[in-house]
Amino acid sequence: MKLLAVDSTAAPASVAIWEDGRLCGEFFIHTSLTHSVTLMPMCQALLQNTMTDIKEIDAFAVTAGPGSFTGVRIGVAAVKGMAQALDKPCIAVSTLEAMAQNLLGTDCIICAVMDARCKQFYNALFQSKGGVLTRLTQDRALSHVQLAADLKAYQKRIILTGDGSQAAYALLSDEVKNLELAQPLLRYQRAGGVAMAAYRLYMQGEHFTAARLMPFYLRLSQAERELKKKTEGAKKC
Repeated sequence: MKLLAVDSTAAPASVAIWEDGRLCGEFFIHTSLTHSVTLMPMCQALLQNTMTDIKEIDAFAVTAGPGSFTGVRIGVAAVKGMAQALDKPCIAVSTLEAMAQNLLGTDCIICAVMDARCKQFYNALFQSKGGVLTRLTQDRALSHVQLAADLKAYQKRIILTGDGSQAAYALLSDEVKNLELAQPLLRYQRAGGVAMAAYRLYMQGEHFTAARLMPFYLRLSQAERELKKKTEGAKKC
């Protein structure tokens, strides 16, 4: 079983190839170049460097959200295109669950956070124990006040990971005393983590055709929020 996994939900971009529980190769970049420029060349280079023919790929995985609206769309479109051309299945992975894979093997509560702007975080909580990851909450968008209230319910070690972890730590650490920051190398979602989560989902039968692969945004884009506000204002007039 060979997977090609892609992530472009935030500033970094990464691609990975995974085969039967083993990471065969991974490329990760964090530059000012746009994902529309870098993502497909990275896929091609990784296939070449691992001596893999794209026809050998059994399924394609992608972080379908939450994250940057543009980044999510680019990743989903790339995977849709490859999977559709080869008539292979797709696996949609939560960005937050992909992040949590970084801390698998550390017994703790994993608090995955991304900056959602508008004074909010995208967040999900997981328990890592004995090498097993258990989801404690659904993916959600919430304020730091709401997140602090949730975290106070846990007495064990809590580790923050994700591109919003430093901002969250600054806001939460005074209230939540058992809170830690993950090491810098473990704070970003990576395609290797996407592949790990995707492999488990695939084995559980959670895969589908390219036509059914859709982004998962968690909330409306700024343009959609402004349109909704205008529409609701017009109805009141």
